[in-house]
Amino acid sequence: MARRIIDNCTACGACEPECANGAISEGRAAFIIDPDKCTECVGIAASPKCAEACGVDASQPDPKHVETREQLLAKWRRLHPGQEPAAL
Repeated sequence: MARRIIDNCTACGACEPECANGAISEGRAAFIIDPDKCTECVGIAASPKCAEACGVDASQPDPKHVETREQLLAKWRRLHPGQEPAAL
């Protein structure tokens, strides 16, 4: 399941550099997550790095983009061709 940033985002920017997939960008009033690039850090880390970096818990699972671990790994492989996912 991709993540989304909810309304309580303070636009501090702590999440953006944590995303190894480049899924997070600055929106008009808050940061946004591109669901086509978000793997919830599957393939990279044991848990979503953006959620760990967020001081106001604004990074939440996106119920509109439910995906299995296998689907998230396939997305990660598409975003990082020629690389192997981290063994977690």
